[in-house]
Amino acid sequence: MNFKIDTKEKFHVISLSETHLSANMTDKLRKLFVEVTQNDVKHIVLNMKAVEHIDLPAAEFLLLQQHEFYADNRSFVICELQPAVKELLKQQELFDMLNVTPSESEAWDIVQMEEVERELLGGEES
Repeated sequence: MNFKIDTKEKFHVISLSETHLSANMTDKLRKLFVEVTQNDVKHIVLNMKAVEHIDLPAAEFLLLQQHEFYADNRSFVICELQPAVKELLKQQELFDMLNVTPSESEAWDIVQMEEVERELLGGEES
């Protein structure tokens, strides 16, 4: 699986270079997510600009990953979906459950806003 990682102050941007995100790639993707979040930078922006097709199990994997990230007080945002991928997610009623933005810069904004929200709400949860 080909990808590029760009580490920012608060998050990692993982840009997939594959045109097809298949079900058999999900284990490698899970290991990558775990590997890159082993340091102080715990949030991920997944840039899917190159991905033209996605298998349903891979789409379901992304939703599961998002749930796991948020359960751990971490952000997971997907950006730059291609029309065919977006359409599959909508057909399977997954699109509205995913945190998706049109551009990478908007995904960065979401991660930063969620980080501020967690900091503000952190004092109230004790």
